[in-house]
Amino acid sequence: MPSIIITGAGSGIGRATAHAFLDAGWRVGLVGRRREALEETADGRDATLILPCDVTDEADVDAAFDKALHEWGHVDALFNNAGVSLKGAPIDELAVDDIRHVVDVNVMGAVIAARAAFRVMRHQDPQGGRIINNGSISAYVPRWGSTAYTVSKHAITGLTRTISLDGRAFGIACGQIDIGNALTDMARAMTQGVPQADGAMAVEPVMDVSHVASSVLNMASLPLDANVQFMTVMATNMPFIGRG
Repeated sequence: MPSIIITGAGSGIGRATAHAFLDAGWRVGLVGRRREALEETADGRDATLILPCDVTDEADVDAAFDKALHEWGHVDALFNNAGVSLKGAPIDELAVDDIRHVVDVNVMGAVIAARAAFRVMRHQDPQGGRIINNGSISAYVPRWGSTAYTVSKHAITGLTRTISLDGRAFGIACGQIDIGNALTDMARAMTQGVPQADGAMAVEPVMDVSHVASSVLNMASLPLDANVQFMTVMATNMPFIGRG
C-alpha cells in the first residue's frame, strides 16, 4: 500500500486531497497544527496517521516524518500543501511581521517539510519518492495587493526546481501543482467579489476542490521514471490568461 504525507491536512485542499488518496487505497499521514481538525479529516479511517505539528518547527517536522517511516517502513510521497495568506493591500500598508509570518509558513514551512521528506526518501530502502509542492497561479502572476503571498509562491517554484535537480541522484522526483480558484473556505470570497487590477470588484469563477485532489493523485501515482514537473489546474474562466 503506497503512502503519502500531506501538510495542511486539516482543511480545504489538504483535507480533500487526503480523502482522495484514502479512497484510492493509500496510507495518509495528516500534518497540521490542530489535532481536532486532523481527526475530522481522518474520520476514523484506519489508513490515516495523525501527525500534529507546526511546519515551521524543524524538530516537529522531523519527528512527524520519522514516526511515519517507523509506522509504514517507507514514505512514498509528500504533498507540501500548508500555507496562509493575507488580506489584499499595497505593500506599505502591510505590517512587516505579517509579511514575515506568510513567508515563514509558506516558504520555510515548505522547505522544512521538503528537507525532511528528502532525508527520509534518500536513506530509505528502496530509495526514492516524490515531493509535490503546492504552488499557485500567484507563482506566475500576482493578484492586486498580494506581495507576501506572491513572493512566497514564486519561492516555491525555486524550491521545486532545485529539489528536482538534486533529487535525481536519489530517485526523488519533484513536481508542482499551481491552483487557481478552488472553492475552499479561503477562496469563498471569490463568490462574493474580490478586487481586480483595474480597481473594480468582481465575482470570479471557481471550481470544485475535488479537481485539485484528483490532479495531485494523478501526479503521485506515476512511476518514478515519469514526472509532472508543473501542472496548472484552475477554474476555466478565472482571470489568469491576461490577468491585470
